[in-house]
Amino acid sequence: MKRVERIKEFGGWLERWQHDSDTCHCTMTFSVYLPPQAATQKLPVVYWLSGLTCTDDNVRVKAGAQRYCAVLGLILVMLDTSPRGDDVPDVPERYDLGQGAGFYVNATQVPWATHYRMYDYVTRELPALVEANFPVVPGKRSISGHSMGGHGALICALINPGLYASVSAFAPICNPVISPWGQGCFGAYLGADKKAWEAYDATCLIQAGASLPPALIDHGTADEFLAAQLFPQNLQAACAARDIPLMLRMQDGYDHSYHFIASFIGEHLRFHARALTAHGLNATWTPC
Repeated sequence: MKRVERIKEFGGWLERWQHDSDTCHCTMTFSVYLPPQAATQKLPVVYWLSGLTCTDDNVRVKAGAQRYCAVLGLILVMLDTSPRGDDVPDVPERYDLGQGAGFYVNATQVPWATHYRMYDYVTRELPALVEANFPVVPGKRSISGHSMGGHGALICALINPGLYASVSAFAPICNPVISPWGQGCFGAYLGADKKAWEAYDATCLIQAGASLPPALIDHGTADEFLAAQLFPQNLQAACAARDIPLMLRMQDGYDHSYHFIASFIGEHLRFHARALTAHGLNATWTPC
């Protein structure tokens, strides 16, 4: 691991790290916010998965999450959205396939299979690296994300019971097997067998018997992708059919952007703090 940046924020430190990934077979980059409490104690961690076209930089600059983590005593780990590098396959003319669009699956098809193994990276390699190198409480983790990253957060929690104390998502792609974004990436990364796609679809996983940890999902009613790409009603119906609790909120007038995320990120982090530590039950903050 190599630290490439360190900036003081809200009494803690925002750091950016690079490492050679055995899973993705390239150099991977992630950011981590270490709140002031991390100087003297081990803390729980929230993993953030970003959406199409993003890197780790979008959330750390735009969401305002660090000020809440400083109060709640949460370490925040912010991932890149795909493998990257000159040797990593890409489709430069497309924003929704290739670099920046890993979709948090383990690809099985040529030429993607060697590098595009973001599911294993998120659930196995990176947590092991974080727990070995930062002051985190082993096993105390939650996961969140936006859009494609919201999809990733949901499937990681659904496929791995007990791995995460809680899951949340902003505008997640809830049923990617019928979403044009999902179909494009799944067809390329996983091949033509749609049963293989269902293994990475939150709605299909619920229908097949998977269960969620405590879950919070926010969608904006003015999201330009809501009707054609996201399908929260399908996930809600699947959970209702199996009596699985799901807090799904439709936020009036909000779109798909980081303005939406910044408006509710504090509530999501408080939700995770409640699941991870008693400290989060009583913590308060002063709004900007």
